Amino acid sequence: MKAELVTGDLLEQKVDAIVNAWNRNIIPWWLLWPHGVSGAIKRRAGLQPFREIGRHGPIPLGQAVLTSAGKLPFRGIIHVAGINGFWRASEYSIRQSVRNAIALAERQNYTSVAFPIIGSGAGSFSQMKALEIIMDELAQIESKVQVVIVRYTC
Repeated sequence: MKAELVTGDLLEQKVDAIVNAWNRNIIPWWLLWPHGVSGAIKRRAGLQPFREIGRHGPIPLGQAVLTSAGKLPFRGIIHVAGINGFWRASEYSIRQSVRNAIALAERQNYTSVAFPIIGSGAGSFSQMKALEIIMDELAQIESKVQVVIVRYTC
């Protein structure tokens, strides 16, 4: 499958769902400093998606969990455990996050999903390398889901 790479705001994409590059959900969401994609989602969606994700308990590295979109106009938010307990992303966590997010989008019959560059924020992974991994993983997946990868700019 191919993806479209755009520069902009993940929360402004015209898609069914967005992907939140989340953590493994070991530390309660309300103890975490809101920054990056998750911080933007909290500010604009409200707390409902994070209350929902908190009920899932620990998320295995690279897995994906669906919540509502709160006040955002999406059908859902797919939260992926893209960083480990030491707040680091890896090739494994990025690849598995992409694969599991697409599988979840397919199960929900979403036609489109927007990804941030997983692992390149709080996960301290090189943005260029993370993007390369995401594109490579998507190229190995057969799916009808349309993917937009959003490179954030301030």
